[in-house]
Amino acid sequence: MTSTEAAAIALQDHAVLWSVGEIRASEVVDAACDALVAGLDTAGLRILAACTRAEADYDVHDLLPIALAELGLTFCPVAGEAGQEAAARALARRMLAGAFTPREFTFRLHQRYGHELPLTERLAELDDEYDILECGDRTVAQVDAEVTAEARRLATRPTVFAEPTDTLS
Repeated sequence: MTSTEAAAIALQDHAVLWSVGEIRASEVVDAACDALVAGLDTAGLRILAACTRAEADYDVHDLLPIALAELGLTFCPVAGEAGQEAAARALARRMLAGAFTPREFTFRLHQRYGHELPLTERLAELDDEYDILECGDRTVAQVDAEVTAEARRLATRPTVFAEPTDTLS
């Protein structure tokens, strides 16, 4: 994967994580800056990256969909299953990057989606397993390993990006 592909995935992950309240708008602006540094460049991305921390809370809502569209990326509505799956995949990538433990990962997904999202059903079951470890024959390390394997499965996805467009002047 090239640095521009990684930056595009990171920006899209930041978008979905911001939309579900996992991160602040200023972190989306930071991801836009990182995308510019990595070589992605559109007018909308430059405008988004130029937001100050104070402006981010107000302006990201309007600027982010434009920047993503120019880069050929999708801004999934979080209320739908596609948005929920995108958020779960982004959280999986964050866990694999060390942002939180496997236990915290399963707790977040279980709390957010319960057993209702088919993509994360096994992770909800594993969150339940953490709660009953002292009653069973599995160890924390064994459950952590299975959670990590599931996170890797979620984090792997086909990444096909459209050619960037520069629609703003």
